[in-house]
Amino acid sequence: MNRPLSPAQRRVVEAADPVTGRLKATPAQLDALVRRGLAFRHPRPPHDHFLTPAGHRAREAMRTPEPEPEPVPIERADTGGFAARVGGEQDAPGDPAARAREVHSAWQGLLELRRMTNPDGSTQRPCGWERAHLVRAAALALEAAGHRPAGPDGDGYRVRETPQPEAVAVGGPGGEFLRACAGTLEGAGWQVGEHTDPRSRQRYLLASPRRT
Repeated sequence: MNRPLSPAQRRVVEAADPVTGRLKATPAQLDALVRRGLAFRHPRPPHDHFLTPAGHRAREAMRTPEPEPEPVPIERADTGGFAARVGGEQDAPGDPAARAREVHSAWQGLLELRRMTNPDGSTQRPCGWERAHLVRAAALALEAAGHRPAGPDGDGYRVRETPQPEAVAVGGPGGEFLRACAGTLEGAGWQVGEHTDPRSRQRYLLASPRRT
């Protein structure tokens, strides 16, 4: 992307759905984003437009993080909207019922994104967005299934990046809890193995999105 986006194009990209990347704009605006490699038109009806990985990166580059009194060392979906809870957040959602509705809606949106972007239309296998946002995708699968994220006391799951390509680590309190998380991730289309940290001797899961 050599030329900067116009103000109108920036507004369209910034307003894309935070989970699916679905765009709403005039045909001319959408065509312009497609030509720049920031969006694609889905071949199936209703032929909606979605951000490409380059489009997601462009949107993230537009954001200016607000200063925080204390940095929080976790990945957040800082879209200004829904953020999957990866574990370790200091703030808890205010209304549990409202949070449950948000999580359910986000998960259904992700399943729809799988249907529309996987070549065979499968909802049983992670899509490109999930492989580009591993921590958020795994955390959403866990939270949508009812697993509790770790709070300040550390009691719950924690999803973190790993040096291994296309893999996240999931920690949690005890073997039974981790086995339940593993079952959820496997059911959501992830390959999961259980490992022991050689230094702390704590058990954790290593999860990667399936491609087939």
